[in-house]
Amino acid sequence: MNVLSERNEMNQSSSISAPDENPMVRFSGVTKRYGNLTVLDNLDLDVSANEMVSIIGPSGSGKTTVLRMLMTLETIDQGIIYVDGNPLTHMERNGEMVFANERYLRTQRNNIGMVFQQFNLFPHMTALENCIEAPINVLGLKRDEAEQRAIDLLRMVGMLGKKDEHPTRLSGGQQQRVAIARALAMRPKVMLLDEVTSALDPEVIGEVLNVIRALNSEHNLTMLMVTHQMGFAREISDRVCFFYKGKIAEQGTPDQIFNDPQNDRTKQFLSAVLDAN
Repeated sequence: MNVLSERNEMNQSSSISAPDENPMVRFSGVTKRYGNLTVLDNLDLDVSANEMVSIIGPSGSGKTTVLRMLMTLETIDQGIIYVDGNPLTHMERNGEMVFANERYLRTQRNNIGMVFQQFNLFPHMTALENCIEAPINVLGLKRDEAEQRAIDLLRMVGMLGKKDEHPTRLSGGQQQRVAIARALAMRPKVMLLDEVTSALDPEVIGEVLNVIRALNSEHNLTMLMVTHQMGFAREISDRVCFFYKGKIAEQGTPDQIFNDPQNDRTKQFLSAVLDAN
């Protein structure tokens, strides 16, 4: 395949709904490099309020980098990211947009919650303490208010009975459910899920997926999920984006992507992943 035909193929995407004029998340011309390696290449991506978008693709395609930049764990080299209409990566100074400083980023990241592969719970704190730490110290909630919020969330994820246990006394699936409650305790507008089942034993994956399924159906959250669970992405997503070499090679509804992919790279990836399962 020559360079021109491959570029044309990469720019094809399935027909989806008209662009949202006021998306909850917007990547506008975002590029991220590590030295000579371009991880994201002039990425344009809008995510509507309350939309569930699953990001799939081979290793190294830029999937997790999208989430890490939204969580301000990575800086960008070009472009700009917006959350709820406000610039995330930039701020205004003397009438010009400049890269945001740490103080500005701390404020903006309160709108975003992230659940990681490895749970990242504080080992010296109980499940309840993990869920109240940030609301008290970052949001300024009173302790009784933070505790009631945490109790409600732990009940929602089926972990209220373990509220006084430390992470070492919890299974992987239980720790991940606490991590979800902890992220929700900050009342984020956007929830990011990074391969949240990849570190779990097969028998407990279902319990975590059930919690995400409930979040998606019962709460008005905008969600971006990087996953290798193709069946779950197909079931729960409003839209699926297939990433390849730092670009969205194809995007569309789950039915379009999984039943009638148009891009050869998408077909190859799905064939390999689905055959492996």
